[in-house]
Amino acid sequence: MSPATGHVLGVDSGGSGIRVALRAVPAGSPDLAWSSSVPAAVGEQGIDARDLLGQVLPAARSLLARAGAQHCEAVCVGAAGMVSLGADLRAVLPPALREALGARRLALAADAVTAYAGALGQRPGAVVAAGTGLIAVGTDLTAEGGWRRADGWGHLLGDCGSGAWIGRAGLEAAMRAYDGRAGGSHALLERLQAVFGPPPELPAALYPRADRPAVLASFAPEVSRCAPADPVAAGILRRAARHIAEAAAAVCPPPRPGREATRAAVGRQAGLVDPADEVYGTGDAYDVAVTGGLLRMGAPLLAPLREELQLQLPRARPVAAAGEPLDGALCVAEALLTDSLLLPADPPMLRIVC
Repeated sequence: MSPATGHVLGVDSGGSGIRVALRAVPAGSPDLAWSSSVPAAVGEQGIDARDLLGQVLPAARSLLARAGAQHCEAVCVGAAGMVSLGADLRAVLPPALREALGARRLALAADAVTAYAGALGQRPGAVVAAGTGLIAVGTDLTAEGGWRRADGWGHLLGDCGSGAWIGRAGLEAAMRAYDGRAGGSHALLERLQAVFGPPPELPAALYPRADRPAVLASFAPEVSRCAPADPVAAGILRRAARHIAEAAAAVCPPPRPGREATRAAVGRQAGLVDPADEVYGTGDAYDVAVTGGLLRMGAPLLAPLREELQLQLPRARPVAAAGEPLDGALCVAEALLTDSLLLPADPPMLRIVC
């Protein structure tokens, strides 16, 4: 059994960079953190594990030195692309982190899982991580139920309601206005010209870009700014809100006969529900949170989103996200250390290496 005290490390690796944090368990001092705006490289085998380690290990050693510690007891690495591009990470990280940091227990998680843990901790429910892209995950905390996932298929096949989706829809409406086609928005056309220049030059400037989703998402705030006075922009945000709520609804665990008692027991074990409370026993009430940079768009998106969540998930409990993916990585690492992990191990979403 792993010790109940020591230091745990959380790693959040995404398209905008890498963040690392160290936590003492039990908490006696604030978490120590480090960040870099340089993301891990992606090669033919997916995310380059050695490139990731080249940033994470020096940062971890520095944080340990600041904490006066020699090693980490547990580590959780949450990475974008862990599910589809994580083969190199799964092969290289466990022995490297064990040797370099002395980690006895390790979790490799999809960034959606650490976003979930950061938002809801170890409670059953659903979380939509909405930024440049969009993915939703949900769990009832049972091994049988595992993790449910919706979208996260990228800007060409999905990510519906994401920043890239909103930006692309806004640019399409602008180009429609430029052409004189129905469904166009002259307000968005003006913003396109201010941000990107002459409309005919936009395809050549956009299509060759390797960071095309980020470029599309950069126009999403313009859609939000136009929405209060422009019905086309407002309609785009309403459709985005509908997509986000649909993703949340798709991953909320459905009630199944015989599962209610198990879920109630899990909730009581975690101290999340009083035995007399029937919420978890009903089989149809879950916490639902939306997290990510898209929330910064404010009322033009959040108002229709609240309406759509209520419409599509009438018995859900919308809650504010408690934290970010890095907080979620620390949550998982601490749970490994204290043998209190309730989130289901369900590779490749969440792989536990002892």
